[in-house]
Amino acid sequence: MYDRLTGRETSLAVIGLGYVGVPVALRFARCFDVVGYDMDARRIEKLREKYGAGCGSIRFTSLEEELSRAAFYIVTVLTPVDERKNPDLTCLVEATRTVARYLKRGDYVVYESTVYPGCTEEVCVPLLEKGSGLKLGADFKVGYSPERINPNDSEHTFSNTAKIVSANDGQALDEVARVYAEVVAADLCRASGIRVAEAAKMTENVQRSVNIALMNELQRLFSRMGIDMGEVIDMASSKWNFVKYRPGLGGGHCIPVDPLYLVSAASKLGVEMPVTSSGCAVNDGMAAYVVRSLLGAMGSDGRGARALLMGVTYKENIDDIRNSRIAEMVGLLEREGMSVDVTDPHADPDKVYAMYGIRPVPALRPPYDLIVVAVAHDEYRGLDDAYFRSISRGAALLGDIRGLYKGRIKSLGYWSL
Repeated sequence: MYDRLTGRETSLAVIGLGYVGVPVALRFARCFDVVGYDMDARRIEKLREKYGAGCGSIRFTSLEEELSRAAFYIVTVLTPVDERKNPDLTCLVEATRTVARYLKRGDYVVYESTVYPGCTEEVCVPLLEKGSGLKLGADFKVGYSPERINPNDSEHTFSNTAKIVSANDGQALDEVARVYAEVVAADLCRASGIRVAEAAKMTENVQRSVNIALMNELQRLFSRMGIDMGEVIDMASSKWNFVKYRPGLGGGHCIPVDPLYLVSAASKLGVEMPVTSSGCAVNDGMAAYVVRSLLGAMGSDGRGARALLMGVTYKENIDDIRNSRIAEMVGLLEREGMSVDVTDPHADPDKVYAMYGIRPVPALRPPYDLIVVAVAHDEYRGLDDAYFRSISRGAALLGDIRGLYKGRIKSLGYWSL
């Protein structure tokens, strides 16, 4: 397979062009012919506008028949949870069925989407076999290489981050590793099997979830004791083996989602995961905790007050609004009788409205009684006491979720995690 790709005898296809698929496709296009496929025609149009119809050796398309050009498929679609917080494999299943329609003898399918251990072999492989009429091992190969893309991180990129690779057999693993070695300069870590690779990805994100939950829990306690959590973390960090996690709202595509995949898989086996489950509950409760704390700091029930929430995306300097806690905060503040404006220089207003029913304001409408800076966008870092005073009134409160302005606010009330 590697020789066919390097010889341009066939193409590599990336299915799902989101925050993972696009950088993967662009990087592989430096080495191979690539088909970048997404069923969203508007998404393809935007990618063509940004990168050109062809970027290097890549073809962006929403026509699935273009997948017939490929023999090495990489699936990078979303794996969210549903309303009941159970794994939602809809996108993964549909992508697998699409690939199956074009699967040929000798082809490879590699999954990068985050899933619970066993999903690739128990859910995806049977769909590939049924849709293609082929058999794993004898006719085609399957691999799993969990994504480690961190949006807006120029230090840890797809190319310089160690990559886990796995496959259904040793020969397939060798080929998958050779293909990824063309684009990943860091270590390639060969897992003994697909389930190990799936479990490793789960473990990475569950560990972060639990550690963030611990910081959130300590924040609640120390706040009640009148102790500054930021200073506590700075002091604790003086010890060499302390890991510097900080409390926060959470959100995004990994921390609020991936632990739930593992909890679901465990429940089917009759295994309880109290630590992981408790961590999810703590993190899920942070939006309500922040709102309660802000109202307490204001010294009022909020009725008739005007609030401004600055930042909708789940992290700084990106446009990703998935699992944003801000929508929950807006609802909670409105239930307290507040009028709430939302703004974000990076979020697409139409997408925010479509996902949460919240329309970001095109321009601020001061004065505000409560201002909450929820995301550390670069555009917000340089703001100062004078700016916040200029858009506030009376005994206004600044809620500084990320602690950007500690020690810098003098003329407003101040609260921070």
